[in-house]
Amino acid sequence: MAFESKIKTIEWIGNISRIIDQTLLPYEFKTVDIKTCDEMYSAIKDMLVRGAPAIGIAGVHGMVLAALELGEKIKDKKLFLEELNKKAQYLKSSRPTAVNLMWGVDKQMELAKNINGSIEEIIKNLKANGIKLENEDIEINKRMGDYGASIVPKGAAILTHCNAGALATVGYGTALGVIRSAYAKDPTIKVFADETRPRQQGARLTTWELTQDGIPTTLITDGMCSYFMSKGMIDMVVVGADRIAANGDTANKIGTYTVAIAAKYHNVPFYIAAPLSTIDISIKSGNEIPIEERSHEEVTHINGDWICAKEVNIINPGFDVTPHELITGIITEKGILKPDFKESIKNAFQN
Repeated sequence: MAFESKIKTIEWIGNISRIIDQTLLPYEFKTVDIKTCDEMYSAIKDMLVRGAPAIGIAGVHGMVLAALELGEKIKDKKLFLEELNKKAQYLKSSRPTAVNLMWGVDKQMELAKNINGSIEEIIKNLKANGIKLENEDIEINKRMGDYGASIVPKGAAILTHCNAGALATVGYGTALGVIRSAYAKDPTIKVFADETRPRQQGARLTTWELTQDGIPTTLITDGMCSYFMSKGMIDMVVVGADRIAANGDTANKIGTYTVAIAAKYHNVPFYIAAPLSTIDISIKSGNEIPIEERSHEEVTHINGDWICAKEVNIINPGFDVTPHELITGIITEKGILKPDFKESIKNAFQN
């Protein structure tokens, strides 16, 4: 039986998209009603909503909001579709690394182009598809959780990096979905959560989620993983992903690559948990994944205060790419993909 998380990160209600404002956690729990395409763009870019699957559904909802706005002003169907496509490109530019955003927006645009009826029919279908994809996300995560739980040793200590939980999806989670499903079967499971600088999603979000669910969690800083692995205190690593190339190379939050290197050295299994929508079979390797450069202030400030010399140079990539050679397996809704990833990924899309 799946562990039931109470968190729903994003939900379509009437003609608005309601999201949890993750920039306020863990200090304040607040939902925000997103009413326009511009508001959704800002919510994605400013990380009110974050995590690849959740961003994908945010893109899906953003397309409905765009269609509703355009439908009030434009009555010519051809012009409506042209303007909707412009909104699609605009939404996709908000976070360039997470392929689920491209997937969600493109799904809606493709649907809109294939509706033979009126603009009203297009909007109606976009809305229905948005709700469908939203609900499917939770079911996909639960299937991933069950597959992942099957490989978790009894009493395992699992390390995770960043936040790949209910807050990174519509609900339940990818990497944390595996942990939730494993904990449902074995309450002796425990978690080590990396702090995840500079946005501290592990500290702010992952620890909040897991302690809400009563799952034993220890917070460590990003530089500590090798120490705990060397002491035999970590049995496996499970992280999420923002984009996976056709060869298995995986982009995830900055610092993931470092964890993977440490895991390889210490013979600790390193797993990715991600839906097939995160796999971009159009790119051959991680070299083709665009890496988002984020605001320098994320590094130089904490809670609005400077933490370093003001003259220092800053580079702030939001993600890094873990080579497929360091990955033990990729947990998906169709099962656990193993090396050779080119073949297993190809087969997952064919079956």
